[in-house]
Amino acid sequence: MKWLVAGAAAVLLTIGTASAQPPPPPRYAPIPPPRVEVVPPPPGGRVIWQPGHWQWDGYRYIWIGGRYIQTRPSYGHYVEGRWIWSPREGRYIWRPAHWEH
Repeated sequence: MKWLVAGAAAVLLTIGTASAQPPPPPRYAPIPPPRVEVVPPPPGGRVIWQPGHWQWDGYRYIWIGGRYIQTRPSYGHYVEGRWIWSPREGRYIWRPAHWEH
């Protein structure tokens, strides 16, 4: 009888710790480090440099080069695009560059 109680306790302990396991690794390669870009002189006007970034195309990462984008006083603060961890999806997702007011 003691072995039955010990076995049941071991099973319960194993079940309790199973939920604390880290998520499985993503099914895609890790995000490469950013490339070094030579920023050309601004073309004039109200522009800001939008750095390049890696984009997942479903099979591999491809580099999207940086570029100048137009600004306007009503746009507010520019936030660069970035990779963020999404706990809901269990993977990194790309949050594009955007303007916050």
